[in-house]
Amino acid sequence: MVPALLTPYSADLEVLPRFTVGRVFSDWGIDPIPFVVTVWAVGLYVLGVVVLHRRGDRWPVGRTLAFVGLGMGSFFFATSSGLGRYDTTLLSVHMVQHMLLSMVVPLALALGAPVTLALRTLPPAPRRWLLAVLHSRVAKVLAFPPLAFALYVASPWALYFSSWYDASLASAFVHEMMHVHLVLVGTLFFWPLMGVDPVPGRVSHPFRVLLTLMTLPFHAFLGVTIMGQSTIIGEEHYRELREGPMGSWLPPMLEDQHLAGGILWASGDLIGVLFFAVLFTQWVRSSMKEAAREDRRLDLAERRAPTH
Repeated sequence: MVPALLTPYSADLEVLPRFTVGRVFSDWGIDPIPFVVTVWAVGLYVLGVVVLHRRGDRWPVGRTLAFVGLGMGSFFFATSSGLGRYDTTLLSVHMVQHMLLSMVVPLALALGAPVTLALRTLPPAPRRWLLAVLHSRVAKVLAFPPLAFALYVASPWALYFSSWYDASLASAFVHEMMHVHLVLVGTLFFWPLMGVDPVPGRVSHPFRVLLTLMTLPFHAFLGVTIMGQSTIIGEEHYRELREGPMGSWLPPMLEDQHLAGGILWASGDLIGVLFFAVLFTQWVRSSMKEAAREDRRLDLAERRAPTH
């Protein structure tokens, strides 16, 4: 028997019924790697929260909801719902999944501050190991903002304009690892920008806003490029599907690709603008707190000044 991970993915594709928005929420399946990642990440995070509560410390509910609900919830939804079932059947569905994994999930995980939670709950030895990793040269290089920005911007171009996407359509293992890769690259870029966790690569608020603004044209340009080109991404795979039973309902390949490019363009700009608003709000609040601290310092200095 051929191992499942080595079996061509296209040979294992089910004959799916016509895609509808309702099937996104009603058609579910389990992919091994994303499922295991979800269970472990949620389990460890919840364990950390429980440890804090048992010793009388508080942990913001909003952070738990961000990590477990929005972050890992979106990861599981993107890979196991109807999006995961149809992501190799329609490029447009894959593109929705792509944006969830590369933008929504990393942002939500960063807001959950899992590194801070780990540092507060781990035993001494594992805590030292985590600090060693955070302070290592490898972590500092990977989190270096220009490098993280380049990886984040270049990854989707490499995915759709190389043999990588075709490989993800031909192998279940490569396909699932692509999902993990999208989250990891998004995490490298967005985590330091959020500034919640003590991770390397954190920069000042003006630079965070600048980096966020710089991502917007790249998403738009990639989306427009995909919409405008006549070459079909993953053409062999999608043509094979249309020669089978699903050909009766699948849209023309070029039409679906145009829709996929539009989804990438619109959703990238929308999420980017929302993230920009969050960063700008953080910047304003930080400036206000700094001004308040400076006022208190000046008031204290004035009270301590000798009177004549």
